[in-house]
Amino acid sequence: MTLGRVNPQFQLEDQGISGLGNVYYNFIEPALIEAALKKGEGTLGQGGTFLVTTGKFTGRSPKDKHVVDTASVTDKIWWENNAKMSEAGFDALYADMLEHMKGKDYFVQDLVGGADPILSINVRMVTELAWHSLFIRHLLRRPERAALDSYVADFTVINCPTFQANPEKHNCRSETVIAMNFDRKLILIGGTEYAGENKKSVFTLLNYLLPEKGVMPMHCSANHAVGNPVDTAVFFGLSGTGKTTLSADPSRVLIGDDEHGWSDRGTFNFEGGCYAKTINLNAEAEPEIYATTQKFGTVIENMVFDPETLELDFNDDSLTANMRCAYPLDYISNASDTALGGHPKNIIMLTCDAFGVLPPIARLTPAQAMYHFLSGFTSKVAGTERGVTEPEPTFSTCFGAPFMPRRPEAYGNLLRDKIAKHGATCWLVNTGWTGGAYGTGSRMPIKATRALLTAALDGSLAEVKFRRDPNFGFDVPVAVDGVDPALLDPRSTWADTAAYDAQAAKLVHMFADNFEKYLPYIDEDVKAAAIS
Repeated sequence: MTLGRVNPQFQLEDQGISGLGNVYYNFIEPALIEAALKKGEGTLGQGGTFLVTTGKFTGRSPKDKHVVDTASVTDKIWWENNAKMSEAGFDALYADMLEHMKGKDYFVQDLVGGADPILSINVRMVTELAWHSLFIRHLLRRPERAALDSYVADFTVINCPTFQANPEKHNCRSETVIAMNFDRKLILIGGTEYAGENKKSVFTLLNYLLPEKGVMPMHCSANHAVGNPVDTAVFFGLSGTGKTTLSADPSRVLIGDDEHGWSDRGTFNFEGGCYAKTINLNAEAEPEIYATTQKFGTVIENMVFDPETLELDFNDDSLTANMRCAYPLDYISNASDTALGGHPKNIIMLTCDAFGVLPPIARLTPAQAMYHFLSGFTSKVAGTERGVTEPEPTFSTCFGAPFMPRRPEAYGNLLRDKIAKHGATCWLVNTGWTGGAYGTGSRMPIKATRALLTAALDGSLAEVKFRRDPNFGFDVPVAVDGVDPALLDPRSTWADTAAYDAQAAKLVHMFADNFEKYLPYIDEDVKAAAIS
């Protein structure tokens, strides 16, 4: 199978797909951009970027993701979190999608999920849109050219945005569908042009496969000290909490910005690229990420730009607040060549607190870390999911509930065991609001967050004086060089301290109410850490 092959009769042998038009097989970036331009899918931007909009869907559609209920998986899936699809519904969906695809041109990329060759999987991506092929070529890992002739797919993803599902016939919720059949080794995506569905479908797949191998899949970014992969840090967090921004530290080596595994061999990136939010992005605060928005092949998604000069407007969120850029990992100058790290020395749990209650950083005991990991408190940031127009406080267990096919305890127990075995220090970092809740207060200054993280990672934070937080019981530093002491005491940043106390009490009860469902599944030390 030759790189760049075009074959009008090409049959995708792993799924028996036939009857397509031209199949553009493993096209590289210049050819994909040329094809996308010919098809009118977007605009060539400054530096050779590709500018695209995704229509009415500018974020993920988590309620439209389904797992096919087969005998081999029915007892393993967290059905309260994953919508069921019947085998008959999937079979009808697959047949109708293939019929819809006949005679049309498609793009195929043979890619890899996972930098650790022992644990990686081969994923064949079949996309209707050329720019989706470019996007996923950035986001997954690209095999060596010579390896493509012997490539065999473990799983296949077919993405056909022009296909509309039939909820009654296909046993799904709407015309938009993401259907995962673990037995058939097949994922079908239809009715949405949002490219993030491609990468998150593979992440969900790895979240299902890896726990049975004793590997902890993590919705996190990761970096390590220069010249010392043993000094690895991981940053858990939902979209918009700062995973990409905070892991892109010029003084450390970037392993990856979003999805990783933690095995007995250490940390490894699932992906080969980054998918960064660009709203309010500027060259001073984030020079490396900003520079990618003018590099060849970077996909610029849902950004407003000048039609004549093609200059991007990083402040105009009229299309969506979820504007993004997708680029290969090596566009970041300090990115790891191997995408591998050691066992995490520090674990940072990022939360975007729209209540304005949590401190900018807190040190957690192992039991508290388990509690906050299972709680997954944050705020959905505007635009990340359909219908979210302003920050919404939410609990997303494991800091990634939409991508978790198994019950939360499966991931929580893996994390607990690995923390105990390798002695990681755990921190909770609030990148949300201070001085008041959303609408009154302001976002936590990124300079303060970076200073606190630097102190945590270099070990100096462990030497400062801590106080016990009266609401949550974790340890909070009293004073840190380079950080306004008032920020470390959220109550003091509020003009009305009584209002802060009421807001804090509200959040404490929200935590407690949310955590009740986990109490039957957890150990006594975690129960003791739970807020009552």
